Amino acid sequence: MSQAAKNLLVKLIVGAGQAAPSPPVGPALGSKGIKAIDFCKEFNARTAQYQPGVPIPVLITVRPDRSFTFEMKSPPTGYLLLKALGIEKGHGTPNTGTKGGSIGQLSLKHVYEIAKIKKTDSRHVALEMEGIVKSIIGVAKSMGIEVVP
Repeated sequence: MSQAAKNLLVKLIVGAGQAAPSPPVGPALGSKGIKAIDFCKEFNARTAQYQPGVPIPVLITVRPDRSFTFEMKSPPTGYLLLKALGIEKGHGTPNTGTKGGSIGQLSLKHVYEIAKIKKTDSRHVALEMEGIVKSIIGVAKSMGIEVVP
């Protein structure tokens, strides 16, 4: 009895509107037998509404016949938090109790707006907003961002 061919999963994070057949996209898909340019054209078209360069996690399902589908997720929580603060990088050593332990403050309203973006992900649809908000506050704390009411 022969084993049935299985779908392969490829996970990438690609800048919105910036997918190109160069690394990391080209080698990751080429090794699975997919023409990277086909993925790039479709990905760039589907991310046209985003600001160029926003990191978009993508889950690509490669079928045995070399056809593929892909699911896009919302940008990473850390990226959204830093964007809301208007800065590029998190704190090197957050929560150290020192004066410089915080890189900034975000209001709960900002956190709620980020939660609304995260709620659009298929894996978050069934979750309560409260749970998503708590998760985002946790990520913020780990990055050295203070959440204020």
